Amino acid sequence: MPTDAPRERQPGPIADAVSGNWVDRRAPAAWKPYLRLSRADRPIGTWLLLLPCWWGLTLGIFATGSARPHDLWIFAGCAIGAWLMRGAGCTWNDVTDRDIDGGVWRTAQRPIPSGQVTVRGAILWMGAQALVAFGILLTFNTAAIALGILALLPVAVYPFAKRFTWWPQVFLGLAFNWGALLAFTAHTGALAWPAVALYLAGIFWTLFYDTIYAHQDREDDALIGVKSTARLFGADTPRWLRRFLVAAVALMGLAVLGAAPRGEILALMIALGGPLAFGWHLTWQLRRLDLDDHGRLLSLFRANRDAGLVVVPFFALAALFA
Repeated sequence: MPTDAPRERQPGPIADAVSGNWVDRRAPAAWKPYLRLSRADRPIGTWLLLLPCWWGLTLGIFATGSARPHDLWIFAGCAIGAWLMRGAGCTWNDVTDRDIDGGVWRTAQRPIPSGQVTVRGAILWMGAQALVAFGILLTFNTAAIALGILALLPVAVYPFAKRFTWWPQVFLGLAFNWGALLAFTAHTGALAWPAVALYLAGIFWTLFYDTIYAHQDREDDALIGVKSTARLFGADTPRWLRRFLVAAVALMGLAVLGAAPRGEILALMIALGGPLAFGWHLTWQLRRLDLDDHGRLLSLFRANRDAGLVVVPFFALAALFA
């Protein structure tokens, strides 16, 4: 249990936390600030980190035409690891952004700027989460372990990206979709280009959903000089989102075509249903977009759990027929 003594407790609500979440209702008081650092009260980020892992695993099973008992552990291990690494990554983000978050309405009540957790306590908490996640990674094959270690690079760089580029969402995409490479490799034993195409599809998906998310902060970001695609695109955002949508769907379709076993036409048709359903969901989001409605923006951002999840059963069912 964390032993770091907080400077003061300020239990003000965090703006984008899920109403009535389990952290607020059930977690012990001493744990609440640390769980909030990990965004345990906002599960959407864990889903967005996890789903590319499940894409990569099911695409790998589709490509090889066979599932093994260890795949069940890869499936579960990715889920546990995503929760832990999302928590570690968010903690790192809050440590690096502690001077920025206090000036943004949506983030001012986060544990570090509000004084609930010290920087030292946050770093210890981050290390504990990362260490357990590393233990899970060690149960995978050597190639996957190497990829998992390399994933630390984009994770480390991302929090600084908004200081030097208008495209910090690209760096988030590099970090959040790495699981597509890792889980594919954990099943197949080697990285292949269809997994890379799937990874690129995920990056464009991240550009889509995180640009929507960033529009909640565009006024505050402009005041404090933080860069984002939301500020860069402005009123032209829908046109850019449409481009990201097309690129994500096309690259996911290319990944399916590259992974498809030769001659398995039925399996291929089923697998292609994944990118089609994914594209339909993103189109639905685009039609509902209102850049001035913060509640709508947050709702659409959260809807990307379903957008990513809809791909998994198509890939999994295709693997049964491969």
